Amino acid sequence: MILIGLDPGLGCTGWGVIAAEGNRLSHIANGQIRTDASRALPERLVKLAGELGDVLAQYRPAAAAVEEVFVNENPQSTLKLGQARGVVLLCAAQNGIAVGEYAARLVKKAVVGTGAAAKQQVHAMVSMLLPGAKIAGADAADALAVAITHAHLLASNRALKGHAA
Repeated sequence: MILIGLDPGLGCTGWGVIAAEGNRLSHIANGQIRTDASRALPERLVKLAGELGDVLAQYRPAAAAVEEVFVNENPQSTLKLGQARGVVLLCAAQNGIAVGEYAARLVKKAVVGTGAAAKQQVHAMVSMLLPGAKIAGADAADALAVAITHAHLLASNRALKGHAA
């Protein structure tokens, strides 16, 4: 199964595509979609939607996972993050892709073992779990971590259903 993880942000949205076959995970691609802060908000959202649409069309994931919004001290930053996240959710929905949503602490705990992990720890563990992957940056590493979390939870759910039968 092809999965895409997404770490939404208005300035930079990370994305990571993995293949999950049972407990085996393999890296397919990752990247970052950057928008120009000097542009108007609607233009930035259109750019995000267009580039993400291209990624979804290219890799055709069966499922998506998105990091949930966390509240910043700056309400404007939180609002912009929410708007970018809305575009990400809309793009997935328009492509008929089911979306799992995960809190950042849960992703860190699933990948690193502690919900208080630093970004560098997440990046290091993603590199270990997906050997050979050239990670485009911190946001792409976070997106891959979200995809890995989703893959693990999907596998656990399948195992539990098989056990209950």
